Amino acid sequence: MSTGAVAGRGRGALWLPALAAAGALQSLACVHTAAWPLPLAAIALLAFAVQGTTPGQAALRGWVFGTAWLGASTWWLFISMHRYGGLPAPLAAAAVALLAGALSLYLAAAMAWVARQRSGRPVADATRFAAAWLAAELARGVIFTGFPWAASGYGQVDGPLAVLAPFIGVYGIGALLAWAGALLGGSAEAALASPRPTGAPRTAVVLALAVLALPAGWGIAVGPPQFTRAGAALQVALLQTNIAQDEKFAAERMPATLAWVAQALTSVQADLVVTPETAVPLLPDQLQDLAPGYWAALQRHFAQPGGPAALVGVPLGDYENGYTNSVVGLSAAAGAGYRYDKTHLVPFGEFIPTGFRWFTELMHIPLGDFNRGPLNPPSFAVKGARVAPNICYEDLFGEELARRFADPATAPTVLANVSNIGWFGDTIAIPQHLGISRLRSLELQRPMLRATNTGATAVIDHRGVVTAALAPFTVGVLQATVQGREGLTPFARWAAAFGLWPLWTLAALGLAWPARRLGAGAGR
Repeated sequence: MSTGAVAGRGRGALWLPALAAAGALQSLACVHTAAWPLPLAAIALLAFAVQGTTPGQAALRGWVFGTAWLGASTWWLFISMHRYGGLPAPLAAAAVALLAGALSLYLAAAMAWVARQRSGRPVADATRFAAAWLAAELARGVIFTGFPWAASGYGQVDGPLAVLAPFIGVYGIGALLAWAGALLGGSAEAALASPRPTGAPRTAVVLALAVLALPAGWGIAVGPPQFTRAGAALQVALLQTNIAQDEKFAAERMPATLAWVAQALTSVQADLVVTPETAVPLLPDQLQDLAPGYWAALQRHFAQPGGPAALVGVPLGDYENGYTNSVVGLSAAAGAGYRYDKTHLVPFGEFIPTGFRWFTELMHIPLGDFNRGPLNPPSFAVKGARVAPNICYEDLFGEELARRFADPATAPTVLANVSNIGWFGDTIAIPQHLGISRLRSLELQRPMLRATNTGATAVIDHRGVVTAALAPFTVGVLQATVQGREGLTPFARWAAAFGLWPLWTLAALGLAWPARRLGAGAGR
């Protein structure tokens, strides 16, 4: 009987806590990027654990691993629902657990398929494992509007596979990581299962090490591949307001908040000033009632010929036509005519999924039902640069940002993310979101400006390197120079043209690989 078969029977109870611990530890790589080897070890353990099991056992193990992974990665949702949304603590905790468990059903199905199709050949089985892992991550990132937070590729932003980001993106990196992990896990099972191991396990180990060593060696010897060239540079100023979420809409705090934002916008010397998401938290009509002339004064300031420009986060709309989470561009050239409306909305936070209004009514979150903006909005022109805003959660979707690169002549030269993660307190959500933005810069080879309420406010260059940042939970203005970029990466080209379909196709081909078993070597 193989080790995998033993693991699937008498020792099954021991595997579940081990896999839960491995899944939770994997989440650390999205917070502390130096921990990038942890996911490799965790995936190797999962691949080993599903060898020689029934599809049902493999599904359970994959589900436990995934639930612990996503629960440890997104526990901060509890804060938004309980502390700021008013949801009772048990219900908020249950909601986080249910979300993690529901999203892990994709991984459970993937592991069931891996067990069902196992051939006993380490390389073939690892390829099928990687395809199933890729399909599970794509499904989580797309179905029901998608929730790709903590995708495995984000933990590699400082790892050896990061050099491949401009080619294959975050999901491709995750698939390669899964292939390497499955090669290690499968080769270990094959070696332990046979008293006279063949060369197949050794070959699998060599391939796994090559997956990591070759990109690392390429990056060291040649440097990261450069598909873009320098464009127009900008002097930028990024505002960090540091307003606690429970004070954001407080009437007694609002005048001071508005005054600070106006003073910061109009006093700094920069080509472009960027505020956080909803830095002006009132609709224009409400703003006029509280601070008459406020918006007109900003428009006059930024209408000066040769003067600075600004991107200001503000909600727009009315009761009859609906509301949008927006960024308004102010400049002499654009006047007040530039507007970006958030396209990819957050379920429950910005729109209410069908059948779940009862859940949102238990919370007390204002402006929870927005309209979507256009899919391919124009960039904001500033002194030869083309700045493409995105709002908070939107920079998780690299394939959607890539739509704006369909025409190289109008493609953004700078990306700008405006966010408010104050909903999640002083938690791991802040470094996680910074890592996500860094991965977008690597995929598209564009600098990313991050103007946030509580952090991380930062400038990221086209190599994914943070070149300037403010300390989180401080009030301040970050001033820096950002170098725009022209040209397209391979990822930008294929994702702009086809979205994620090339990766879906690769996943389907891997899943369809015929499972020719090796008799006893299959360990079934």
